[in-house]
Amino acid sequence: MSANAQTRRVLSGMRPTGALHLGNYHGALRNWVELQYQYECYFFIADWHALTTGYEDTAQLQEHVHTVLIDWLAAGLNPGVATLFIQSHVPEHAELHLLLSMITPLGWLERVPTYKDQQAELKEKDLGTYGFLGYPLLQSADILLYRPAFVPVGEDQVAHVEITREIARRFNHLYGREPDFEEKAERAVKSLGGRNSTLYRQLRRRYQESGDAAALERARALVQGNNRITVADRERLLGYLEGGGVSILPEPQVLLTASPKVPGLDGRKMSKSYGNTIGLREDPDVIAQKLRAMQTDPARVRRTDPGDPDKCPVFDLHKIYSDEPTRAWASAGCRSASIGCLDCKKPLIDKILEEVGTMRKRAQEFEDNPELVRGIVAEGADKAREAARQTLDDVRRTMHLRAD
Repeated sequence: MSANAQTRRVLSGMRPTGALHLGNYHGALRNWVELQYQYECYFFIADWHALTTGYEDTAQLQEHVHTVLIDWLAAGLNPGVATLFIQSHVPEHAELHLLLSMITPLGWLERVPTYKDQQAELKEKDLGTYGFLGYPLLQSADILLYRPAFVPVGEDQVAHVEITREIARRFNHLYGREPDFEEKAERAVKSLGGRNSTLYRQLRRRYQESGDAAALERARALVQGNNRITVADRERLLGYLEGGGVSILPEPQVLLTASPKVPGLDGRKMSKSYGNTIGLREDPDVIAQKLRAMQTDPARVRRTDPGDPDKCPVFDLHKIYSDEPTRAWASAGCRSASIGCLDCKKPLIDKILEEVGTMRKRAQEFEDNPELVRGIVAEGADKAREAARQTLDDVRRTMHLRAD
């Protein structure tokens, strides 16, 4: 793997709760498909996470895992480019979760915003379990195990990355002095290249001898802007600047991704729990029927009543699927009542059926070749375990769980 690839690693995951829908696609999956050609991407199906709220009924778990994997492939994730794997096939996730649980204060887990929100939302379930309390820590272990530079999230998920950064910071504070640190740091300085190596040493000396804060910031920018060095060397150089140690678990950065509002059939956010979804591989006739019956602006009781596109969930779909002339036609026709709601929906139905049709065709190729799918799962687990083992080797060594 090149040094540049290491500094551009991305990781994300998704719980297997059954067939994916257009909300999942436009909220995350579509971004992943684009990211896989820009970064070194690891995407995993979080089957252990599914147990945190669904531990009492696991009969369909394997079916859901398979369905999500096929949906990913149908949407365009490419196992020849990205690493696709199943969380439980990489047991290192569980070990790092255990080790991090030894140093993580309970208060950190209890203050995660979604902890109390989900308890209230799922009050019919018994969520008084360690697994539910500890799911943000398992999520942090999932991330830190691969030492990614970025985690793609929407704004509502930033808090989960922030607790991961805090856990990494605490771990590095407790254990972040690796053997032969100065020697490895000096080698890393040389890897910056002649002129940059000289500048780094000058800035480091100015900061350490006179506390020059500007020199420290310039040196940090010099290191962070260099794509030729590995993640490990970058962390060594940042630690060496201040006379500290190395970050065994580098703090990941948030990669904010565009997430358009995808309305469900009833106008609320598209969600399985509301029963208002359009599946990625749903039958075309069923999709067309659902869209024809989809809720519109409630002010348009009769065909001749003018409407307001800003109050119509169908127009939110136009923002995703339609070009500017079509959106202008739909908006003007709605406001003037020159078109009916079914007229407005027709170009949307055509576009969505075209998109879903492509996914259905691609999915069928994988459904017809189960051996290929098994190979993708096995190869993904092998690649993920190779990266995970490297991290755990460093973690065990720094925690003195290994003799060498």
